Amino acid sequence: MTDTEIFDKVKEILVDQFDLEANEVSLTTDLTNDIDADSLDLFEVLNRVEDDFDIKLAVAEDIKTVQDLVDKVKAQLAA
Repeated sequence: MTDTEIFDKVKEILVDQFDLEANEVSLTTDLTNDIDADSLDLFEVLNRVEDDFDIKLAVAEDIKTVQDLVDKVKAQLAA
């Protein structure tokens, strides 16, 4: 799976979860500051990402941006 495919799926999840427009989500989007995600929001996003990609992610403390999340998914898919 390419970075673009991973990003597109993550973006789709974020757009749905936070009722955003697709153009509001980029790799540099900060999950907390740009889309006001709290810890429960992030937990729900990670659960959806895990389900959609059939992976397990560790605790989300080091996931700050969409790029961080894409990188985590990519690493798990490669493992």
